[in-house]
Amino acid sequence: MKSVALEAFPRTTKKRNAVKKLRSAGRIPGVLYGSGQDASGVEIDTKSFEVLVKQSTSGALLVDLACDGKNNLALVKEVQYHPLTGAYLHVDFHSVNENEPVTVFVPVESTGEAVGVKVSGGHLEHVLFRVRVRGLAKDIPDELLVDVSDLDIGHTLHIKDIEVPEGIEILANADNPVYSVAKPRVIIEETPEEGEEGEEGEEGEEGAAGEAAAEGEAKAEGGGDKAEKKEGK
Repeated sequence: MKSVALEAFPRTTKKRNAVKKLRSAGRIPGVLYGSGQDASGVEIDTKSFEVLVKQSTSGALLVDLACDGKNNLALVKEVQYHPLTGAYLHVDFHSVNENEPVTVFVPVESTGEAVGVKVSGGHLEHVLFRVRVRGLAKDIPDELLVDVSDLDIGHTLHIKDIEVPEGIEILANADNPVYSVAKPRVIIEETPEEGEEGEEGEEGEEGAAGEAAAEGEAKAEGGGDKAEKKEGK
């Protein structure tokens, strides 16, 4: 895991109004702690932190935090957001020693095309999206790539099947599923049969109505003929 440079500034004020003004000025309040040192308040530039987060491809963010003439290797431990706007409210930085192991979450991504998908039309299911790993910060990869090429329909790839760099340990049950290939989904469409009862009924009603109308017209014409004969007499 590569560290990314980030500049921070000492923060002395902790009052609520002062923190609001700090955010309005484009700064995010934070705290730096860990590695045998006392917690200290810091503030960082909002735009710089946004760029750093967007460019990150890992589930963990390791920064080389320069503050007040000192450099600290630190993990972004927690980020607090505004519930409505999503704006950054506070950032926790955990200082780490490059020679001591750390525990972080790393995303799991697939590579290759599963044979069960390519040949049999199956569906690749991503079951576990990230795993917790432990090791030296410099040795932890940004993501764990898993080759799913050999997965056929009904097959599952587990935690124990993931290859990790030397010195890195996955802190999870070895039998937990990560990827699997399911059978293709078949959609059965129901087609209406010819001559359904509803259609026949409608046609029958229309036919009966037509016959009744025709019979009425015939009677009307017959009545008219009789009336003309009487007038002739």
